[in-house]
Amino acid sequence: MLKRPRRNRKSEVIRNLVQETVLLPQNLIYPLFLIEQPKEKHEIHSMPGIYRQGKFCIFDEINECMNLGIRSFVVFPVIPNELKDKTATFGVKNQFYVQTLKEIKTRFPECCLISDIAMDPYSSDGHDGIVENGKIINDKTIEILVKMALLHAEHGVDFVGPSDMMDGRVLAIRQALDANGFEETGIMSYTAKYASGFYGPFRDALDSAPKFGDKKTYQMDPANAREALMEMELDNQEGADILMVKPALSYLDVIHRLKTNCYTPIAAYNVSGEYAMVKAAGRNGWIDEKKVRDEILISIKRAGADMILTYFAKEWALDYKNQNF
Repeated sequence: MLKRPRRNRKSEVIRNLVQETVLLPQNLIYPLFLIEQPKEKHEIHSMPGIYRQGKFCIFDEINECMNLGIRSFVVFPVIPNELKDKTATFGVKNQFYVQTLKEIKTRFPECCLISDIAMDPYSSDGHDGIVENGKIINDKTIEILVKMALLHAEHGVDFVGPSDMMDGRVLAIRQALDANGFEETGIMSYTAKYASGFYGPFRDALDSAPKFGDKKTYQMDPANAREALMEMELDNQEGADILMVKPALSYLDVIHRLKTNCYTPIAAYNVSGEYAMVKAAGRNGWIDEKKVRDEILISIKRAGADMILTYFAKEWALDYKNQNF
């Protein structure tokens, strides 16, 4: 045999030398859940190790993560039900969420801060858009999303993250940001967000499940991959700075398609259900949790993601720092 692939596997140093895919802490984005009570912290039952936290706890969390090399964060607001209505009024007010975003950037100016642009955390219907006669109204929803994006830009975020999947919202947000002097505020677009069953724990965290029906008229069909390329082209044309695929693990092929068909950076969201499955199986002793975690994250990076939003970020970065692999 002239060619023996095992020669390049015979020691750790050689395996590292020929390693094709490298994951680093700076490739990770850590999602955080913000509650109004500034000093409170409550674990999310379906997401062990992840918390709903007040702003002072989040400040501590960010500081710990920054010391581990994680410098990018996306913050989601947990809104009390009594403040929700059909038009997400609370979402366009100068309230605790946007005030905390500003404080984060003041305390940690070197971090990359991403906000969530969506109606569902604030909507009494639990949908990502305005509901009229059982239908999601696209263009009226965009008007609200634009107001949110401008409010978040005013409070200093680096990227706004429209996660709604309304048609044309990236262009409307880009034009509004530019017209109001926020040319440097980026858009991380949820480009290919699928109508997935993997979002359950996240909706538990925000109490944002739809009150009726489902989200299939605006989120993508899990059977479709070429459609993601159409969404990619539209978001690129409309001015998106980063394109996201969500979820990640069941859509590695979609991540790869976007990566090979455009030059815009690709993000992938390793979502709550993917996290919860690993945690549950690990706690039951059915899998080696850390090995499976690492295999999942490297597979997402290998598929083509430039950055990964993941609830594993902090624990992975701690193991990376301690070389506990």
